[in-house]
Amino acid sequence: MSSPLKFLAMGNPLLDMSVSDAPELLEKYGLKPNDAVLAEGKQKEIYADLQENHKVLYVAGGAAQNCARAAQYVLPENSTAYLGAVGSDSLAEQLRAANDREGVYSAYQVVEDKPTGACAVILNGHNRSLCTELGAAESFSPAHLDKTEIKELIERAESYYLGGFFLTHGLESALKLAKTAAENNKPFAMNLSAPFIPQFFKSQVDEIMPYVDVLIQNESEAEAYAASHEWDTKDIPTIATKLAELPKKNTATPRLVVITQGESSTIVACSTPSAVGLSESPKTYAVQKLESAQIVDTNGAGDAFAGGFLGARALGKSVDEAIEVGHRMGAMCVGCNGPTFRFPKENVL
Repeated sequence: MSSPLKFLAMGNPLLDMSVSDAPELLEKYGLKPNDAVLAEGKQKEIYADLQENHKVLYVAGGAAQNCARAAQYVLPENSTAYLGAVGSDSLAEQLRAANDREGVYSAYQVVEDKPTGACAVILNGHNRSLCTELGAAESFSPAHLDKTEIKELIERAESYYLGGFFLTHGLESALKLAKTAAENNKPFAMNLSAPFIPQFFKSQVDEIMPYVDVLIQNESEAEAYAASHEWDTKDIPTIATKLAELPKKNTATPRLVVITQGESSTIVACSTPSAVGLSESPKTYAVQKLESAQIVDTNGAGDAFAGGFLGARALGKSVDEAIEVGHRMGAMCVGCNGPTFRFPKENVL
């Protein structure tokens, strides 16, 4: 790979198993529209059910991996790499091939005794429900970060990204990467990823938050964070402002907080707005509304936004410009099947 490495992401690599127009699956497996859960009990049967009884679209997934691919879409060739654990199986080969096609370097740890993780994606109308079996992904080891090749990647990287789902099992590795970022004054971004992360993994979120320079989430995740910290508010601009003001290890730069709200608007907050070129904080950005016919699949839209936004920031774009790039990437993603993008590449900058 050529230098420099603009963007290094870490998360849970998954193969998405996507099924459309099967609302009965939500009731059968106790799933909610527009939610994301880890499979428990009977939910673990959903993967065999999909393969045996439904028409399945297989797409390379995992939130942070989706984000890395979106960032690479925006960035120059060979600018991104991705850390995560996979099995020694055909699913892992599919993931590698998808990353290779789009120019993301797969810095995988291979776990011999577990299968590559999978995510059941149930699409009904414009709603999507995700049910994940982590498999090998939750066996990621901090020792992988000490391998010579991986250490070199980390040193070359100019910015870092963590998918919040990784905190369910990988806090030690996440902190290792976050502390490296802080020590070298390089931006460390994190996505809250799903409401259950701040709800049920509050201590892990609290431990890593001081290292987070850029925090991205949607409104449901922001509300879940506020509720878990007893902030007694559901007002998104207020939550964004309070998140931006939380204590931070690397005081060289203020924290930037981004909260997406689907098609309604995106909110950005920063405790020192002028330091990041913002005219005000919190600031509201309108989202261009899509016609219903333009929306094919909402799975991965938030990841596409995050990758577009962070990729543009890595290129030195202003926050205002980067938000628009994120919106364009999100819109492109919902017009495709699964968390994918249009090729040949379109100019989204």
